Amino acid sequence: MTTTTAAETTVQQPPKPIRLFLVDDHPLVRDGLRARLGAMPNLEIVGEAGSGAEALALLDTLRCDLMLVDVGMKDMNGIDLAALVLQRDQQGPSRPAPHIVMLSMYDNPEYVQKAMQVGARGYVLKDAPAAEIVAAIEAVSAGGTFLSPAVSKKLFRNQAPRPLLTPRESEILTALGRGESSKQIARDLGLSVRTVEAHRQSIKRRLGIEGQAELIKYAVEHAREFGQG
Repeated sequence: MTTTTAAETTVQQPPKPIRLFLVDDHPLVRDGLRARLGAMPNLEIVGEAGSGAEALALLDTLRCDLMLVDVGMKDMNGIDLAALVLQRDQQGPSRPAPHIVMLSMYDNPEYVQKAMQVGARGYVLKDAPAAEIVAAIEAVSAGGTFLSPAVSKKLFRNQAPRPLLTPRESEILTALGRGESSKQIARDLGLSVRTVEAHRQSIKRRLGIEGQAELIKYAVEHAREFGQG
């Protein structure tokens, strides 16, 4: 008599689909996402919301693995919503917060950095092909992170090494960032005004800056890091 072991009769169960919650204040965008993602066998759309407030209310009862969240919603932007959702995860392990992938029309590095700082795990552009959005969902669901290639490239450029300035140029740029005039800088550093102006021209060439207003703006935003060099 032939016997069959339990191991031989075990049927491997297919993996459970990733449960998605779509949050976007434009119905047409949600329709497009539903059409593109709903047909994927490993994805299941379990809920939709048209605002941050609606999303928070639905999360009280909705079970989802990952949220696709629009950055630019009107009532509550997506980054603030992500922060609130992920704060819930810190209140207890009984119901962990879902992973969050941001959807945006904007590839602004500042938005990307803020989203990642609050705990989002992915940032994808809305005009990305469906395969890219799916790749983001799968990567984040597996515990990784994902940035659209266009976003990643721009973020890398934004974090490029600072231009090399001489110690004297760094001093002058730092002083400009404090709002000092060429005359004040000349007096403080024991230089002539003409020498300070020459250094300013050199700084602009090194930084690829043309106008004085742009130089002052750059100095205010970056002088502290040059002052540390």
